Amino acid sequence: MKRIILIFVLIFSVVASGLFGQDANYTQFLNSPLYYNPAYTGLYTGLHARFSFRDQWPTLPYDFKAYHFSADVGDRNLPGAGGLGLSINTDNDGLGFIRNLNVGLSMAVRIHFSAMAVGQLGIRASWMQKSIRWDDFVFSDALSEKYGNIYPTGFVQPDRNVLNLPDFGTGGIVQFSNEPGSLSGTVGLAVDHLFEPDQSFLQTAKSPLPRKWVAHADMIFAVGSTSGFNVMEEDALKINPGVIYQNQGNLNSFQAGMNLTKFGVYVGLWYKGAFGTYSNGAMALMAGYRYVFAENMSIKFTYSYDMQLTGALQGTGGAHEVSLVLDFGNVSLFGGGSHSSPRGKGAYDSRLECSPF
Repeated sequence: MKRIILIFVLIFSVVASGLFGQDANYTQFLNSPLYYNPAYTGLYTGLHARFSFRDQWPTLPYDFKAYHFSADVGDRNLPGAGGLGLSINTDNDGLGFIRNLNVGLSMAVRIHFSAMAVGQLGIRASWMQKSIRWDDFVFSDALSEKYGNIYPTGFVQPDRNVLNLPDFGTGGIVQFSNEPGSLSGTVGLAVDHLFEPDQSFLQTAKSPLPRKWVAHADMIFAVGSTSGFNVMEEDALKINPGVIYQNQGNLNSFQAGMNLTKFGVYVGLWYKGAFGTYSNGAMALMAGYRYVFAENMSIKFTYSYDMQLTGALQGTGGAHEVSLVLDFGNVSLFGGGSHSSPRGKGAYDSRLECSPF
C-alpha cells in the first residue's frame, strides 16, 4: 500500500511541475497588456485599470479559473517619462489543488524617436506565492471498498506546502503612427521568470519555472475618420488585427485575429493554436461595448468564448472570459497631463498619448 502511495506522489510531482508549469493564458490579451509585457506600463497618459476573469474547461470536474488585475499611470513628468504599474494575477492548476498568486510592480522608461514613433523599456519585480492543499487529496490506504474514505492515511506531507519566491520580467515596445493619424501600431518582445524560480515543494528536488518568451504585434486602422483616433468620434470604423506568440518550456502557442469597433460596439474573431507536447486549436468569439463618459473617461466591457476545434480538449466546455477596462486620461502623479512634453525632446504627437481602441 505504501508503494502505491509513493508511486502516486511521484507521478503527481512530475505532472504538477511539468505539464502544469505554464502560466495562465488570456484570450483578450489586448485587454491585459501588463500581464504579457511590462513595457506597456504608462504607454498612454492617465490612469488605466483592467480586470480579467477566465473560466477554462468548465465541464470538467476541476475547471481552471484565473483572475488578473492591473493598473498603471502614464505621466510624462516622471523620471524617464514613462509610467508606474501594479499587476496581480491568481489562478489554480494541478487539478485545482495548487493555487498561484503573483503580485508585481512595474515601471517603464520612454524613448522618443520622432513625433510619429516612440519606444518603451519596462521591468517588473514580483512576489510569487505557490501553495498546495495536501488535505484535499484522497490516498488509497484511506479507502474502504464498502464505505469509501473512512481510514486515516499513512501519507506524510512533504517539506513545504507554501512557497514564497521573487520573480522578475522585462520587455520592450515600439509604437508608431502615420501623419494623418488613421494608422497606429505596436510591436513588442518580453521575457518573464527571468531567473526561473524553483517551484518545487520538495527540498530534495528542483522544479524551475520555465522562462516565458512573448512576441506580439497589432495595428489599428481608422476607416472614415476625419480626426485620426479621436475617442469621441464613434462613427469611425476601427480595425484592429493582432498576433501574439508565446514560448514557455515545452509549450508553444500563438493567437491571431481581428477586432472591429464602431459606435462603441466591439466584435472580434481569433484563432488560437498550441503545439509541442500537446497540440490543439480553438476559435475565440468576442463581443463588447465601450462607453465614453467624457473626452478623458471611458469604460469597456468585453466577453469572449473559446470553442475547442481540435486536440484532446474537445468536449471540455472551452473557456469563458470577461474583462473590464477603465480609462481616466486626466489623472497624473506629477502634473504631467496628456499634452505635456518630455524635457528637451519637444512635444509628443497626441495620437500616441491616448488609447485609440
